[in-house]
Amino acid sequence: MRTYEIVSSSGVDALALNERQSPQPGSSEILVSIRASSINYRDLSTIEDPVSRGIEYPLIPNSDGAGEVIGVGTEVSRFEIGDRVAGCFFQNWSDGCISAEAMASAMGGSVDGVLSEQVVLNEAGAVHIPAHMSFEEASTLPCAGLTAWNCLVEQGGLRAGNTALFLGTGGVSIIGLQIAKMMGARAIVTSSSDEKLTRARELGADELINYRQNPAWEKQVLEMTNGIGVDVTIETGGGGTLEKTMEATRIGGTISLIGVLTGGAINPTTVMRKSIRLQGVYVGNRRMFEDMNAAFALNKIHPVIDRVFDFDDARSAYHAMRAAGHFGKLVVKV
Repeated sequence: MRTYEIVSSSGVDALALNERQSPQPGSSEILVSIRASSINYRDLSTIEDPVSRGIEYPLIPNSDGAGEVIGVGTEVSRFEIGDRVAGCFFQNWSDGCISAEAMASAMGGSVDGVLSEQVVLNEAGAVHIPAHMSFEEASTLPCAGLTAWNCLVEQGGLRAGNTALFLGTGGVSIIGLQIAKMMGARAIVTSSSDEKLTRARELGADELINYRQNPAWEKQVLEMTNGIGVDVTIETGGGGTLEKTMEATRIGGTISLIGVLTGGAINPTTVMRKSIRLQGVYVGNRRMFEDMNAAFALNKIHPVIDRVFDFDDARSAYHAMRAAGHFGKLVVKV
């Protein structure tokens, strides 16, 4: 089978497309023919700087993939040959709180990922995908989709009538917008692109802010919420935007921190003064994944895909991620 491998610290163009022997499932494992794999910023960072992450070469990149079961171990009971599945980001986190043991099973980091024609997954580390979704759409769920669900529903307790704030129009923000509207919540979206904001409006965004034209966007958020602030924020920027996010969040609100794209430092006083819950979120567990898929199936949610790349052209998908011009997800078709 063909598989991509990180074989050096020389970046995306050094990503190798190699031949490996097809894997065989153990007694509690399934063999999956991967049909699509989506790209996350974390995947790009791992390829560009594997040394600081302690990556041992060779490593198959990418955490997110969907495909068809083509082999099952002797003790497998949850899946059959022909089932449409997605792998879980953490192969060893079925439910409950995250742990060091769970984190040691992160695909495309601690263990091989899914940018490959075939992969073996733990039976406990896979889920059935919604019947109405294509493999490309389902491949966006394991990291971006589940992260947004965890931030909004599990951590934020989002409910109808609440207001959620989304920074930017990347994969997590856009599927988060879809979840918010599915839940009956109000959504505020920021971007530096009026074109992307228009597309967000088409997906149901209630309020739009161009943060390049409005550097004090946190004040605009407060105006939009009658001075109260939003209930839940998905914070993708980190230190460079977090203080603004804290100002834009209501007393007793929740900020889910999932990214550190902007660097910088913060003064935590506002967190204390406003009794804000600042929660670090690292994807989610299998039970959350199954809950999310059930909601998406019932509401016929279709994840937003910006562009699909051929398997032989997978490196271009990472270059597109670095260029940051996408709206929604970038996907490689296997």
